[in-house]
Amino acid sequence: MEKLLFTGGTGFLGKNTRPLLDKMYEVTTCGITHDDMIKANLVKDVPELEQHYDIVLHACGKAHVLPKSEAEISSFYDVNYVGTIHLCNALEKVGVPKALIFISTVAVYGCEFGDMITEEHLLEGKTPYAASKIKAEQYLTEWCAKNNVKLGILRPSLLAGKNALGNLGAMVNGVNKGFYMNIAGGKVIKSILMAEDIANLVPLVAEKGGVYNVCDTKQPSFGQISQSVAKQLRKGKPLSIPYWMAWCMAKVGDLLGNRAPINTYKLEKMTKSLTFSNDKARKELNWEPIDVLSNYRV
Repeated sequence: MEKLLFTGGTGFLGKNTRPLLDKMYEVTTCGITHDDMIKANLVKDVPELEQHYDIVLHACGKAHVLPKSEAEISSFYDVNYVGTIHLCNALEKVGVPKALIFISTVAVYGCEFGDMITEEHLLEGKTPYAASKIKAEQYLTEWCAKNNVKLGILRPSLLAGKNALGNLGAMVNGVNKGFYMNIAGGKVIKSILMAEDIANLVPLVAEKGGVYNVCDTKQPSFGQISQSVAKQLRKGKPLSIPYWMAWCMAKVGDLLGNRAPINTYKLEKMTKSLTFSNDKARKELNWEPIDVLSNYRV
């Protein structure tokens, strides 16, 4: 059985992929939690690895936080970029792997809205999160070419899974507490991927390499997802408010600042669709994603 080093393997992604990965590989996790098999802070140190690994799944990263200071902005680069360099330095000491798979993000494109965006789109992400991921991608591209390591870069969309984070986690929490509302019927579509699908992709990408957007093909709407969540939680169907009402609430939110649950910026993100094409991954890897709407369980 091949040996796989999984950075960030005890977090959300790890908990949703380990059941599958453990059947395919001898998995060693590396990170800062008590559950990690190798305790290492990639920001501060080059970790001491005890053996050579065949494949590295590099998922350790910082996301889902809006930086409010220069220190918080710097932390994105420290974790996502410097941490990547330290990992590569550690791998050189025990022998480089045959393949390294980096979990990046569709945020690297810098798009607030759009339809079926492909891997050919320019990397125009300007947020600390996106920019730090772009730098990490660039570093790994050079390092893997220099060391003859097959590089796979996965750019997932919104991730669905047990204890979901980000916007989906906020939706689940809102539905559970009874205050989640769809706007204009919840027709907006954001590409989404079952987190466990990353495990299905690992052997395919390790073999072929390449850069891929990864998301569900069916692209369910937020209204469909919120109704599924409500049904699972045995809650009533989420309310839907008209756009004009949401617009008025957003304008008030602009005046209230951070205390408001909605402002015009959030309203725009909540009402404009953003989807990505998975055609390249499906064709080149012969991969079919899991149907999120049928399989997502809160």
